[in-house]
Amino acid sequence: MAELCDLPAAVVASSEESSYVIKIDGYSRIKGQVQHGNYVKSTPFTVGGHDWFVEYYPNGSDTEKYEAGFISVFLALAPAGAKDVKAKFRFSLLDREGEPVASKSKNTSEHIFNSKRSSRGFSSFIKKADLEGAAHLRHDSFSIRCDVTVVKYIHRGNRITLIPPSNLHQHLGDLLLESKDGADVTFHVGEVSFLAHRSILAARSSIFRAELFGAMKEKCGSPIEISDMESDVFKSLLHFIYTDSLPVSETSSGGETRRDAVMASHLLVAADRYNIERLKLICEEKLCNLIDSNIVATTLALAEQHGSYRVKDACFEFLVSPSNLEAMMATDGYKHLKNSCPSVLRELAASFLPAELKAVKDIIMTI
Repeated sequence: MAELCDLPAAVVASSEESSYVIKIDGYSRIKGQVQHGNYVKSTPFTVGGHDWFVEYYPNGSDTEKYEAGFISVFLALAPAGAKDVKAKFRFSLLDREGEPVASKSKNTSEHIFNSKRSSRGFSSFIKKADLEGAAHLRHDSFSIRCDVTVVKYIHRGNRITLIPPSNLHQHLGDLLLESKDGADVTFHVGEVSFLAHRSILAARSSIFRAELFGAMKEKCGSPIEISDMESDVFKSLLHFIYTDSLPVSETSSGGETRRDAVMASHLLVAADRYNIERLKLICEEKLCNLIDSNIVATTLALAEQHGSYRVKDACFEFLVSPSNLEAMMATDGYKHLKNSCPSVLRELAASFLPAELKAVKDIIMTI
């Protein structure tokens, strides 16, 4: 078993039926260092009260030699889970927009996980040649989504009752979108009004808590004006606060990259403003996957202004290519970047120099 590194697991939804995204950064490096039959495991995540992790075999699992041409993925129950756990799961390769690729998705029926058989999965999940020849491998990274459903039963004599998955997010979403019962605060954003619940906002955001219940408390019943945010952005922000998820994108294919990037940028600003860390991380993930020559300059400026070092590193990695750098310099966003964040351009220029020229890098950073 290879102990190379931990792969990040970002929580997308949390319930008895949950989804997690495993991002494989440095695909070529990991493939070169991890031999056939060995794996790299993800950071653990919890579903149904049990800890799980994903085993990623970059050169195939050790069941059959022919599988060296495949990527293998397995879902594993953490060693502490000694008792039987019944679960079913699905692995899906994600495209650049974070959507599952139907032809690269595999699911199972219910299986029993225990100390004797703690992992199950797919030895022939994806051909390495297919992945490497597709657009889903971008900047030497790609993502796999793992959907896990843990089945729990209550035993009452000879009767077995199935416990349904948590639907708290659905009820809270209905409270925001449908019934509005108990709403006690109104926001005016542009020409649109939004009804919401002070207690829910305060529970999800320390900034809302300060504004609605602390020293900055608004007068009870008075609408709160938000003049520096678009109404559709605030609507998505409220949706996330109530449901812990983003609204389903109305776009399907083609032309959505620019629109999704703009929305992710605005939501990142909103998440930073209201101190909603998980939403900020999700927006950062989206922006890292949507970088292109047209938006990289504005994305880099945004990352610098809001302390998103992960997005900043992704932009620098994209601009290592001379053609990408030249294309970026021809955009209007480059002019904005020069005016708003000149220090980032100095840092970018210094990053192109070899390590032995540290003194030159230091000079550039002081100019």
